[in-house]
Amino acid sequence: MLTLWGRTNSLNVQKVLMCLNELRLPFVRHDAGMQFGVVKTDDYMAMNPNSNVPTLQDGDFTLWESNVIVRYLASQHAAGSLWPLEARQRAEAERWMDWQQTVHNPSLTTVFWNLVRSPGTIGEKEFAAACERTERAMDILDARMGQTKWLGGDHFTIADCALAPGVHRYLHLPMERKARAHVQRWYEAVLQRDGAKDILLLPLS
Repeated sequence: MLTLWGRTNSLNVQKVLMCLNELRLPFVRHDAGMQFGVVKTDDYMAMNPNSNVPTLQDGDFTLWESNVIVRYLASQHAAGSLWPLEARQRAEAERWMDWQQTVHNPSLTTVFWNLVRSPGTIGEKEFAAACERTERAMDILDARMGQTKWLGGDHFTIADCALAPGVHRYLHLPMERKARAHVQRWYEAVLQRDGAKDILLLPLS
């Protein structure tokens, strides 16, 4: 049985939940992080010394880092679909997964914290710069979605699992944003996937 540690309002946990639902794998989830604590306990840190979420246990195998967990699950259970087998197709999907971590998420996190979790705690210039970087990232994403049905190509892949929670978060922030038809089309298609609404359509917190 797979066991997942992490709270449902964590963007990184939501990536893994998206993957688990796509694969229709049975699992047990334990709340951890922020208001739930747990992550600073000795037992948890023995599994994940970073004291963050998510952490996955698969029998006697323990794994942390959200994108790596998604890759692991898909490669084990969805080779040829969620996990593309052809090298270039897989690289395309993995490129967007890494882009989520290195480009999209850092600035979005700053914006999210300043608007939702700790309103007004970030300086005006820093916040404006983060908003600008976030909008630029969303333009890049919109251009991509104008070229293809899903991030990795014609089929839903690990890339879509990784990006969906962050895009949902962006689209529901209390801020002005320009319309991006291609992103909106993709996002609405994601919401039709198994269990996606239960994972994504939660109040931002």
